[in-house]
Amino acid sequence: MTNKIITNDIYYIGCDDHQIKLFEGQYNVPNGMSYNSYLIKSGDQVAILDCVDTNFVDQWLENIKMILNNQQPKYLIIHHVEPDHSAGISKFLKQYPNTIVVASAMAFIFLNQFYKDLNIVNKIVIKEGEKLQIGKYELTFFYAPMVHWPEVMVSYEATTKSLFTADAFGKFGALDSNEEWACEARRYYFNIVGKFGLQVQSLLNKISNLSIERICPLHGPILDNDLSKYINLYKIWSSYESEKNDTVIFYTSIYNNTKQAVKYLANKLGCESINLIQYDISEAIEKAFEYKNIVLATTTYNAGIFPCMQNFINMLIEKNWQKKNIAIIGNGTWAPIAADIIKKQISSLKSMNIIEPIVNIKTSMNDENYKQLDQLISFFNKKS
Repeated sequence: MTNKIITNDIYYIGCDDHQIKLFEGQYNVPNGMSYNSYLIKSGDQVAILDCVDTNFVDQWLENIKMILNNQQPKYLIIHHVEPDHSAGISKFLKQYPNTIVVASAMAFIFLNQFYKDLNIVNKIVIKEGEKLQIGKYELTFFYAPMVHWPEVMVSYEATTKSLFTADAFGKFGALDSNEEWACEARRYYFNIVGKFGLQVQSLLNKISNLSIERICPLHGPILDNDLSKYINLYKIWSSYESEKNDTVIFYTSIYNNTKQAVKYLANKLGCESINLIQYDISEAIEKAFEYKNIVLATTTYNAGIFPCMQNFINMLIEKNWQKKNIAIIGNGTWAPIAADIIKKQISSLKSMNIIEPIVNIKTSMNDENYKQLDQLISFFNKKS
């Protein structure tokens, strides 16, 4: 998508990236990424909203040139300074040296840290609630700290009812990838923004009284229909409620004995079981937030728990995981302590209901273990 007219005098000037394999060096993006940028034009007034990743700056500048010809932009607005949205500033200012850069005070500090040779002569330090006139259009700015960096702000244009949301409402995937929004938006949210649910709710409160017809994020498609669906999902996600009142099992198994317990549970409950050794960790995190009922099953390993299960739990704790029903299955041969370790770690989290009995397998399943699993099955069937 290049130079698409969004509405009236607002244009899309961003770029799709199908070269990238890992976003932020860790998230698998099989359908690429988009780096969104927008242009507002009203008479002799032009504002550019955000830049793109360094590999696409020349394409982005060409997109701008195609619309403006020889016209000079008055403003370059930076909602978020992460390099995939700010890498083009130096080249842009060399071509358009009289442009006024608009950003939060913290954003200017970060820009100087990222780009040591950046010399911004003309700038406006925008504050919460301040407005910026662009011809007949007017942007109102709202701070959105920790959604997902502290300098972030969003802006609202009242005439076209357009909300520019930085990374909020973004998703993995290039714009030309034909895929459903929620799945990759959910994975994006919980892996990148999910820790900061309170801050997301604060932003949702700030925009709750605005009349919004389109949401323009810095990643993913422009949202311009059934906006209540997207906003309601963000309310669920940011409050750490579960979308699905069902069960999902996460497990590791070395010699298939723990897997035997998992298969028994999964068959009886009709639920998905995820082998963390083989599964994309970011997708596992997405599902751990999506489902209400969680089973964690793993083995004792080096007087701890199996490494990829420990890594999974550490990442969930880091991302403020909460409000779940948790069943625990541990296995070990001479010192089976995995279940106790998991219980201690999960007990430190908010609103976690640890289900009894906790199942301790000594090497392989016995009759008592099956009875314990049947008790868990009875609980989860009542909750689903």
